[in-house]
Amino acid sequence: MGSEFTGDQKRYLQGFASGLTAARAARGTLPAGGSAKPSGPDAIHLEAQDRVVAAGKKLSEQEKWKRDEHPFDAYARLKQQAKANAAPKPADNFRWRYYGLFYVAPAQTSYMCRLRIPNGVLSSWQMAGLADIADNYAGGYSHVTTRANLQMREIEPKNAVKLIEGIESLGLWSRGSGADNIRNVTGSATAGIDPQELLDTRAYAREWHFHILNERTLFGLPRKFNVAFDGGGLIPTLEDTNDIAFQAVQIGDGHGAAPGVWFRLALGGITGHKDFARDTGVMVPPDEATEVADAIIRVFIEHGDRTDRNKSRLKYVLDAFGFDKFLGLVEERLGRKLLRVPAEAAQPRPAQDRSAHIGVHKQKQDGLNWIGLRLPLGKLTSAQMRGLAEIARSFGDGDIRLTVWQNLLVSGVADARVVEATAAILALGLAIDASPLRAGLIACTGATGCRFGAAQTKETAEAIAQWCEPRVTLDTPINIHVTGCHNTCAQHYIGDIGLIGARVAISDEDSVNGFHIHVGGAFGERAAIGTEVLRDVKQEDAPRVIEHMLSVYLAQRHSSAESFLDFTRRHDAAALKQMFAREPETTA
Repeated sequence: MGSEFTGDQKRYLQGFASGLTAARAARGTLPAGGSAKPSGPDAIHLEAQDRVVAAGKKLSEQEKWKRDEHPFDAYARLKQQAKANAAPKPADNFRWRYYGLFYVAPAQTSYMCRLRIPNGVLSSWQMAGLADIADNYAGGYSHVTTRANLQMREIEPKNAVKLIEGIESLGLWSRGSGADNIRNVTGSATAGIDPQELLDTRAYAREWHFHILNERTLFGLPRKFNVAFDGGGLIPTLEDTNDIAFQAVQIGDGHGAAPGVWFRLALGGITGHKDFARDTGVMVPPDEATEVADAIIRVFIEHGDRTDRNKSRLKYVLDAFGFDKFLGLVEERLGRKLLRVPAEAAQPRPAQDRSAHIGVHKQKQDGLNWIGLRLPLGKLTSAQMRGLAEIARSFGDGDIRLTVWQNLLVSGVADARVVEATAAILALGLAIDASPLRAGLIACTGATGCRFGAAQTKETAEAIAQWCEPRVTLDTPINIHVTGCHNTCAQHYIGDIGLIGARVAISDEDSVNGFHIHVGGAFGERAAIGTEVLRDVKQEDAPRVIEHMLSVYLAQRHSSAESFLDFTRRHDAAALKQMFAREPETTA
C-alpha cells in the first residue's frame, strides 16, 4: 500500500483529529501547550482548575475525577454496572453521588440514595410511590434527614438505576444531592400555613431548586454547598448553618430601603468547621434571591480551593478575601450594587418554638391545623410511609412537610378531624407528643450505615432516651445531637449536648466505639459552637453519662427558669468539665 493518502482520506483524518481535540478540550485534558480555551457549561470549572495547575499546585483526586469525565457524561456506565450488579470503584463512587447514590461499603455493601425535595414538601401520592420504591429497590424504609429530606438505604447495585429513575417518575429528584453540588434546598417547614410567618418560602426554594437542576454550570463546585430560606415561622429552619442563608425580615421606614419584607443575606455557615453564616448587611428583594445566589455560587466556583478538600468550602474563601472583597466580586457579576442597610433597619423577628414541630398547632387558615409527628430518630417503614400518605390525603390538604428536626408535619387538618387523624397516626406506631428530651433528639446514620461513622449513633440516641426518661424529669426542652464523625451531619456543635463519634482506646492495641461530648451549642439569635467537656466516653456508657449531666444541671441551676444553655454559659469550660466528669456505672 502506498504511503500517500488520498484527498478524502486526509480530510477524514483531519476531521477525526479535530473532533478528538475538541472532545479533549471540553474535558480539559489537552496536553501541555494546547491552545483551545475550555468552553461550554463546564468551562468555568475547567478554567479554575487550569489556574491551580498553572500556579504549580496539584488538584485533589476528586477534581481530577471530575476533569477526566464529568459524572453526567457517564450515565451509560452506571447502567452497565447495574446490569452486572457491580460495585463502583472509588472514582465512580464519587461520580454516582451526582445522581444521589452513595456506595457505603464497608458499613453496608449497597448504595444509599438521597433525594431532593425543595422546602421539604411532597404530596401524599409521592410519599406512597416512594414507599413502593423502598420496597422494590431498597431496604423497605426511609430516613428523614437534617436537611428536611428523605434518603433510602440497602440498594443493591442492580437496583440503583431503577431506583433513581423511579424517583424521577414521581416528579421528585436525586440529581446533585451528593458530592460537590448544591444540596437539598431547605425552607420553613410551615411555609404558607404559619400564623406568624413573614414570608412563604416555598416559591423561592422551588425557584432556586429548578434553577440548579437546569444549570449544569452549578454542578461540580469546589465542594458541597447548602442554601436555606427562613420565612420567620414558628419552627427553626437552622438557616445560619448554611453557606447561604436567606432570612426574612421586616424593614421599616427611613432606612434607605422600601418598607416591607426582605431577605437578609448571611454567608459562610458550616458548623462542622465551627462557623455560622454571618450577616453581610445586605438586603435582597425576595424575587432576586435566585439571581443573587447564582452570582455568589459563581464567585465561589472561580475562587474556591481545588487542592485541599478540608479548606474548600465557602467559609474559607470568605476568610481569605473578607466579606467586602467577596461581595464586590458578586456585584461585578450582577452588574449592580447590592443594597446594604444598618442592622437596626430590621424589626425583631417573631420568636421561634423549639417544640413546634411536634403536636397539634393552629394554622393561619381558620379551622385548620398542622400535626407534627415524632418519628423514631427519623426512620419510616414503607408501611408507615403509605399510612402517612393516606392520612395526609384523607384528613389533611394532601401535603407532607419534612423538617430539619428529622420528623414531618401533616398539614391542613380540620379541627373536627384532628382526633381521627391522631388515632390513625398512633395506629401506625408513631406519635404526636414527645418528652422534652425526645423532641430535640437528633442522630445521623452513624457506623451502622456510614463508612465514616466511629460509633452507632441512632442506636445510642435511642439508648439515651430510654435510659434517661424514667430517671430524669426534665421541664424544659433539651436538644441532644448525636453525630458519627467530623462531617457532623447531625450538627453536634449546635446542640445543648452534642456527641461526636470517636474511637476510644481500651489498651495499647485495641479501641471501641465512643464519643466526645460538647455542651452549650445553639443556633439563631443565641448561636454558638459547643464546648468540649468530656472525651473518650465509651458508647455503652453514654446513656449514664448523659443522665449524670442532666442531673447535675437540674440540681445546680439557679431556678426552673434557667435553661440548660443558660446553665452551661454561666460556667467556664474548666468548671463544666469538673461538674460533668465522673466514672460511669458499669453497664449491667
